[in-house]
Amino acid sequence: MKAHVTRTSSVLFENVRIFDGRAAALSAPSHVLVRGNKIVRISPSPIGGEDRVGATVVDGAGRTLMPGLIDAHAHMLMESIALGTAMTSDVGYLNLVAGQAAGKQLLRGFTTVRDVGGPSFALKRAIDEELLPGPRIYPSGAMISQTSGHGDFRQANEHPLDRCCAPLSFPEQAGVAAIADGVPQVLFRVRESLKKGASQIKVMAGGGVSSNYDPLDVSQYTFEEMKAAVDAAESWGTYVTVHAYTPKAIQMAIEAGVRCIEHGNMVDEDTVRLMAEKGVWWCLQPFLDDEDAIHFPEHSENRRKQLTMTRGTDTAYEYAKKYKIKTAFGSDTLFDAKLAARQGAQLAKLVRWHAPAEVLKMATSDNAELLAMCGERNPYPGRLGVVEEGALADLLLVDGDPVANIKLIEDPEKNFLVIMKDGKLFKNIVP
Repeated sequence: MKAHVTRTSSVLFENVRIFDGRAAALSAPSHVLVRGNKIVRISPSPIGGEDRVGATVVDGAGRTLMPGLIDAHAHMLMESIALGTAMTSDVGYLNLVAGQAAGKQLLRGFTTVRDVGGPSFALKRAIDEELLPGPRIYPSGAMISQTSGHGDFRQANEHPLDRCCAPLSFPEQAGVAAIADGVPQVLFRVRESLKKGASQIKVMAGGGVSSNYDPLDVSQYTFEEMKAAVDAAESWGTYVTVHAYTPKAIQMAIEAGVRCIEHGNMVDEDTVRLMAEKGVWWCLQPFLDDEDAIHFPEHSENRRKQLTMTRGTDTAYEYAKKYKIKTAFGSDTLFDAKLAARQGAQLAKLVRWHAPAEVLKMATSDNAELLAMCGERNPYPGRLGVVEEGALADLLLVDGDPVANIKLIEDPEKNFLVIMKDGKLFKNIVP
């Protein structure tokens, strides 16, 4: 199914039960009026009179109205394309593939994403200008990495004698990554991303699974380099989030002023206490050795790293709950369109550690709170992730109660009857 936008001056949802993004249960039957791109009225009584005139009326028949889902760790230009293709194809082709994938993502009910690495600025602009359907994008731009870091995608024989005078590798030219060594280069790359429109900055602080030159245990960047990235971001009123798995990498990043940790699956309890003390966000992924794991050759170093990392996932979620860390959901889908289609299933998987209402809250109002940390760099000022008067109208009408049955979000084609973003209907199959 393709997304087709329907423009209307107002939409009236009648007889719906609301999951508002925060409560643990659905509301009593309610009526919700959307005008323009905002929710303007929520009433326990039917809405009539002038508010009804000219409105598109959707009879909810007791179904659930909830906020659009938010993915806080996405890579829009790399989620649905093979790694080898992504690292060798013209960026125009990457954008065309990503444009098609963005429409599919919207129809999975994800109306907003935080892109934490990749050249998604053109895609964001095309979606905002309604050239094609897709979610709101909070872009980070290029992932900033040291040489031999998690963002160094160069071939093994690409080792220039003089970095300052060497041509950029293709991933750098395309804006997927930016290799920066030393404080001046880090400042330059961060400021370059901010110039392009980054809403937050992504820095690689430790070893990764899919990269070839960095063991998982290594920490990346010195304190001075990481602090430089934080200072440059904060001077623009926004923040740095980092890729990191290990206590050493996470602790150094927090000491430098980083405000969000991506992954952290190999963390220890002392580090989680530090996260709680400093109020640092934790964007966790349900990485398990299951059907949603990225495929690596069985005896490869990448596979070994993957198994090491996934063994810490249960403990990480348990620590996050124990210390009441501000926890976000992100899918971090990469290089596989079939895995991308399981975005909702990845979210539903969180019931392994959380109650269904907590899962839905994490992917709506909690994630929206994280996105808002970019302050004045927010490309979509307004309240997201809630069903409240005055909030931006990103809404899903679910055929059933996802608080009682979280598996409804695993099949959005069947169970999401209405998908609205910014007050516009992109799907409406209410009988």
